[in-house]
Amino acid sequence: MHYAPNEVATPLAERAYRIRRNALLMGEVQGQGYIGQALDIADVLAVAYFGAMRYRPEDPEWEGRDRFLLSNGHYAIALYAALLEAGILPIEELETYGSDDSRLPMSGMASYTPGMEMSGGSLGQGLTIAVGRCLGLKRKASDAFVYTLFSDGELDEGAIWEGIQSASHWKLDNLIGIVDVNNQQADGPSSQIMAFEPLVEKLQAFGWFTQRVDGNDIDAVAAAFDAARKHPGEQPRMIVCDTRMGRGVPFLEQREKNHFIRVDAHEWQLALQALEAGRQA
Repeated sequence: MHYAPNEVATPLAERAYRIRRNALLMGEVQGQGYIGQALDIADVLAVAYFGAMRYRPEDPEWEGRDRFLLSNGHYAIALYAALLEAGILPIEELETYGSDDSRLPMSGMASYTPGMEMSGGSLGQGLTIAVGRCLGLKRKASDAFVYTLFSDGELDEGAIWEGIQSASHWKLDNLIGIVDVNNQQADGPSSQIMAFEPLVEKLQAFGWFTQRVDGNDIDAVAAAFDAARKHPGEQPRMIVCDTRMGRGVPFLEQREKNHFIRVDAHEWQLALQALEAGRQA
């Protein structure tokens, strides 16, 4: 994996804090956005970029890199926050989020943003794209992993299940899927829009090595990533992460609807203060 100077000494929890802070600062630029998702998935991104993945910040297209595919393109603000912390994007670009001519559009676009491996405007596509990437890497005899993050709402999509079945058929042991189960999507609670439980049993029945963890317990997430990489079986791996929308900012956690939120101007500083208070606790 990649380590830049001083990275070894930086705890994953601190990385997650900085990712959340970056996301809040970008959200403040627009006054709205998918902030709840960015806060809930920050621990997973911290583990991915600072505890698991192999990459070179100065060379985002390095052939030997692990790939991170963001299927849920509306989570782009979360991934930008991680790319900024990883040094793949310069921190100065944070203030351009969502602006004209910015490399940080509100939905992820691979053609605009270094480190963005796929464009994710249409949901449910990431896992099938990952299957193709994994097959290509195997033909190149590459030892790189492909990580794919998607949301529980995307489980409504048939393409996700096609990807789940085909990855197992091709024994893609270089594929690590991560599903963010925050039980919210645009139309309401994900589990009520389209029931997907028992999810672990379904994935195991499709032939995946599957783990389920508290996605906001950074030690548990790190252990799951490690087990996924080291698993000896010739099968794809899935980490089911149960998360809480708005994690780290109590007044956002308590909102009934967090899928897309608008935050009053004075609340951004309150959110940053709450995040800092949690860091110090």
